[in-house]
Amino acid sequence: MIFMYILLIVAFIDMFSQLPVIAPFATSLGATPLIVGSVIGVYSFSNMLGNVLSGIWVDKFGSKRILASSMILAGILVFFYTYVTNPTQLLAIRFFHGFAAGFIVPAAFAAIGRNDDSQSSGKKMSHSGAAIGIAAIIGPAMGAILTGRLGIEWLFYVVSLALILIGFTSLVFIKSKPVTLIKSAIKEEIGFSFIKNSTIQFSYVSIFLLLLMQGILTYAMPLKVEELHLKQEMTGIYFSIFGIVAILFFILPSNRIFDRFNNSRLMLTGLFTIALSILGLGLATSSITVLLAMVFYGIGFALLFPSTSTTIMKGTNSQNRGKAFGVYYACFSLGVISGAFLAGLLGTSATLIFTVGAGIVLFVSILMLVGLKPRTLS
Repeated sequence: MIFMYILLIVAFIDMFSQLPVIAPFATSLGATPLIVGSVIGVYSFSNMLGNVLSGIWVDKFGSKRILASSMILAGILVFFYTYVTNPTQLLAIRFFHGFAAGFIVPAAFAAIGRNDDSQSSGKKMSHSGAAIGIAAIIGPAMGAILTGRLGIEWLFYVVSLALILIGFTSLVFIKSKPVTLIKSAIKEEIGFSFIKNSTIQFSYVSIFLLLLMQGILTYAMPLKVEELHLKQEMTGIYFSIFGIVAILFFILPSNRIFDRFNNSRLMLTGLFTIALSILGLGLATSSITVLLAMVFYGIGFALLFPSTSTTIMKGTNSQNRGKAFGVYYACFSLGVISGAFLAGLLGTSATLIFTVGAGIVLFVSILMLVGLKPRTLS
């Protein structure tokens, strides 16, 4: 299981390490602002396609082969970034890189949930969230440091090597499990009928809203720092604060709540916490209030990620869990794209962007609270 968490860290470092450098890299190749935006967005778009297809193939062929091949292919594609000489080539590589990387995470979570133990599934998902949080802290710093000191090509070399090594290593450390279908199983049990489950629907909407806010936060936090006349370095510090709070919540005994409390209640609590923290960011007038808002954002993130993914684990079986996680991470990618797009439409006022974002989460959360059946929350 420890190997799976290492795999998740490497997979997400692949994505997070490019966040601070890909736009300047595209600009250095002569990309226009529109092309720069396309270079950033096309990764998430193709990643979303890979997520869905990964889920289908995982249920058909098993996690091991999908994980190994997609990690190795993603590593090879990252290496090809070093040969890019113009924006068109960069756009093409980003598309194929995002598509290949899209197969990794649904397959990883299906593998983690393969030996499902309902008594510890929440703890598993909280540890997985910690792995992603660690990548979110290490990745951007690694990307900026390697690029600044050695050049961007060294970032691609390091990430490419890590992906390929983990891909080959997964062939040894991940145990194969034959994918067999029970003849008596009805078609719906191995298809997409899990989407009809209201609790799983709630999980998909919740993770979409969380990543919608993450996209908004990524876009608007530098603007908020500028509005408050703070040093731009504070942007990275604030993101680190939320990541550290979330990781502590994941690894400390507090992670037991995901196995002891109703997941729907945890999701609602997380959404309201996220909404209030985003609203707090919009209304913040000092560095301290921004910091406090990010602490609560970290708590909300920590409540939402394990509770949504645990809901998927508990609401599916070995024949459809891959598809369910594929759709889950498609909502993940769609949220990031939508958040950045919405923030761009709203302009350059961080206060307006954060206030509108908080309003959306609160409104949808109230609708879901009204629509959920009482037994879902019991």
